[in-house]
Order: sequence, then structure tokens, then C-alpha cells
Amino acid sequence: MSTHRLPPVLQNLSLPVIASPMFIASGPALVKAQCKAGIVGSFPALNARPAELLDTWLTDIQEDLAAFRAAHPGKPVGPIAVNQIVHQSNDRLAHDVEVCVKHQVPIIISSLRAPPKEMLDAVHSYGGIVLHDVISIRHAQKALEAGVDGLILVAAGAGGHAGALSPFALVGEVRKFFDGPVALSGSIATGDAILAAQAMGADFAYIGSRWLATKESNVDDAYRQAILESTAADVIYTNLFTGVHGNYLRKSIVAAGLDPENLPTADKSTMNFGSGGGSKAKAWRDIWGAGQGVGLMDSVLSVEEVMEKLKAEYAAARKRLAL
Repeated sequence: MSTHRLPPVLQNLSLPVIASPMFIASGPALVKAQCKAGIVGSFPALNARPAELLDTWLTDIQEDLAAFRAAHPGKPVGPIAVNQIVHQSNDRLAHDVEVCVKHQVPIIISSLRAPPKEMLDAVHSYGGIVLHDVISIRHAQKALEAGVDGLILVAAGAGGHAGALSPFALVGEVRKFFDGPVALSGSIATGDAILAAQAMGADFAYIGSRWLATKESNVDDAYRQAILESTAADVIYTNLFTGVHGNYLRKSIVAAGLDPENLPTADKSTMNFGSGGGSKAKAWRDIWGAGQGVGLMDSVLSVEEVMEKLKAEYAAARKRLAL
């Protein structure tokens, strides 16, 4: 992985991986395990409910990781990232950014809309960086104009809110005008796919669904089992549940009393993340987000076990290509 254009916080990872923040599923236990495994661990600020819990979570995670670093000198420990939803429906944004600034969270992941200048200035004031989720070239350009430090390209097949563009097209076009940090998302569940993301021009694989079927994820066993039983054909792309298009498991849609093949389209005015959008089912409690890579998962593992598997696959892929 090239490091000439990467900020220090994104260097020296055990694998070029950023764990994506997943609603409900990403909590302190998962984030700690990801960071201790040497990759970027992340969670959505909105997962900490009520809002006051965000300060508690960050204190707990930072103290635990500091103790781990002291006990394991020389071992790569990944940084924390917190996801902020930049949208009028998120009435916690100012509070949550303030808490992250207090804790000097090294990486902020912004979603939906380009972050405002005051948010960027606050994060940059202590040396933090902002990575922004995008699904199109227009979104990427607007985010860079706003002053973000890097881009997360959410391509076809990604879990939860996702775009519809091929990763080849999205990465290729972004690299025509941006030489900074780029992470790629979309059905990345193996070490081979991590290397493929780099071969395309991304610096990092942005991995979400692979962590759902881990022992540390904050989901119930029915969700984990649905991941193991599903294939790419069981992932439904719709905007019904939040007002923004995303990928969800067929089994959870059926359980909510809906026909996955005949879902209505939600009006964008129904955007309300975590509350159901145009449906009475509550995303993400009742409707389970997942990417098209679910067919590559067949057992519930610990984060450490997943990482060992990814490292072995990544090394084998490099050897196969004589890299």
C-alpha cells in the first residue's frame, strides 16, 4: 500500500482495511476488537443512545485501547472513527461533533451531505481527518470542494445505504481528479477482494457486512444466522426503509410482512434514519442491512479469527500474483 499521500493516522495498519460503521451492530465491543486487530474500528454516533452515552463510549474505548497499547508495545493498534450523519433529520449532529472534538477522535466519517465548514474546522483543529461517503462523482466533487480529507466510495453491492455504480467505474473516475485517501466499499469480504480494491486504485477496503457475523457485533443471533444462510440473490436494493437506497436481507423484509419483489418507492421527504422511512418497519431494528458479499460467510467467528483469515487470503493473493 502506498503511503505518500496518506495521513499518518491511516498508515501502519495490519491490513489496509477500514471497518465501516453499522447501525446497531457497531458498538464498543466490536470497535475495540477491530482496533486491537490493527485496522480502523468505527461506529455511528447515533448508535450511542441517549446522546449522553457517546461520551461514555468514547471514554471506555480510548481507555481500553490505551491499556492494550501499553501491554502490547510494537503491535499495530488501529484508530477510532465515528460516523456522523449530516442531514436535517439528525438533531444530534452539533452535540455529537462536540463530543468527538472533546475526545479528539482521529477520524470522522461523514455521510449523506458534505460536512459544514464549522464541523471540518473543529475536526482539523486537533489534527483529525474527515472521510466522506459518496456514491457518485458529483457527490465526490462536492465533498472535496467542501474540504474533506478523503473519500469512501460506496459502490454497487455494499451493505446498508449503497450506490449502484461499478467499483471499476467509480474508482477510476475519482482517481482522475483526486490523489488523496480513498476507501472502496461493495461486497468486500475476503483478503483477495482487499487486494483487488488496491489494484483498482483504492488505498483501503471499507468492510461492513463481514463483521455482522462476528461474536462481537451487537446484533441478535437471528440476524447472524440470516447472514450465514443468505447469498447475493437474497439482498434487496430499495429506498423504502429510510428514503435512501440501500441493500437489505430478503428474510427480514419477508418477516416484516412485505413482498421483497414488490416494494413501493419511498419519497425522499420520508428520510428518517433508524425510524423506517416510508415503511412501518424500523430500519435497522426490523430490516437488516447487508451487502452482496453475504454468500461468502459461513460461520460466526471472532474479529480476531476473521482478521487471521483475511490476512492469510490477502497474503495468498499477493503470492499468486507474485507481488
